[in-house]
Amino acid sequence: MIKSMTGFGRCEVAEGQRRFVVEMKGVNHRYLDVNIRMPKKLNFFETAIRSLLKQSVQRGKVDIFITYEDLSESQVSLKYNETLAGEYLKYFQQMQETFGLENDVRVSHLSRCPEVLTMEEQAVDEEELWNELKKALSGAISQFVETRSTEGENLKKDLLEKLDDMLMLTEQIEKRSPQIIAEYREKLETKVKELLEDTQIEESRIAAEVVMFADKICTDEEIVRLRSHIVHMKETLKSDENGIGRKLDFIAQEMNREANTILSKANDLETSNVGINLKTEIEKVREQIQNIE
Repeated sequence: MIKSMTGFGRCEVAEGQRRFVVEMKGVNHRYLDVNIRMPKKLNFFETAIRSLLKQSVQRGKVDIFITYEDLSESQVSLKYNETLAGEYLKYFQQMQETFGLENDVRVSHLSRCPEVLTMEEQAVDEEELWNELKKALSGAISQFVETRSTEGENLKKDLLEKLDDMLMLTEQIEKRSPQIIAEYREKLETKVKELLEDTQIEESRIAAEVVMFADKICTDEEIVRLRSHIVHMKETLKSDENGIGRKLDFIAQEMNREANTILSKANDLETSNVGINLKTEIEKVREQIQNIE
C-alpha cells in the first residue's frame, strides 16, 4: 500500500487520575527523522517510543507532542528533615550567645529555612505508566498511518493518470519519427533538383544522406526504455510493496534521462513540443514521488 509522508494523528487517553494526549504530524524527508517533545518525567520512555513508531513508519520527518497530567493527590509528598532543623536551632542558639541577640525563633520561621520542609514526587509504577502512554501513542500512530494511507491512495491515482498521459506522449513521438524522415527526404530531393536543375543525381546518394539523418535523430532505443520505465512505475504503484518511495524516485530519474536524450535528438518542432510536454509531466511525477514513503 502506498503511503504519503504527510499525515496527522491525535489520541487522548484518560484512566483514573492520569491523562495523556499525543499529537503527531509528519512531512516528507529522505530518512526517518523523529522529534519528540514531552515532560521530563517521561524522558526514559524515549527509546521505547521510537521503537513503537518504527514498526509503522519508515520514512518522513515526524514531530510527536506528548502532554501528561497526573491529578492524583498522592503524586507528591511533604518531607520533614528533623536533623537539619536541629542544626538550624543549634546555630541560632550559638548566634544568640555569641552576639547577645534575642532568640525569637518560631516554628513558622524554622519551617521556612531551606530544605527543612521539601516536596518530593512519589515513585510511579513505570510499567503501568508505559502501558497508559502506549495506548495513547498507538491510537495516535494508527490515525497518523490512516491519514498517510488515504493521501497515498490519492497520490497513486494522480500518478497513474500522469503515467498514462506520458505513454500517449511517447506514442506520439514514436509515430512522428517516420514522418520526419519522409519529410526530410522530400525536402532533400526538392533542394537537389533546384540546385542541380537538369543534372541527374544517383538515388543511392540521396538514400545514404537520408540514412545518416535517420540514424542521427533515431530515438527508438530511448522510447523503448522510457516506455519500459513508465510501465515499471505503474506496476510498482499497483503492487503491495511497502516503502517504494526511493524505488519510484530512481525510476523517475531514469525516465528523465531518456526524455532529455529524446529532446536533444529532436530535429522537428512538433517532436520538440511533445518532448517538452513529456519532460513537464515527468517533473510533476518526480515532485509527487518526493512525498511517498
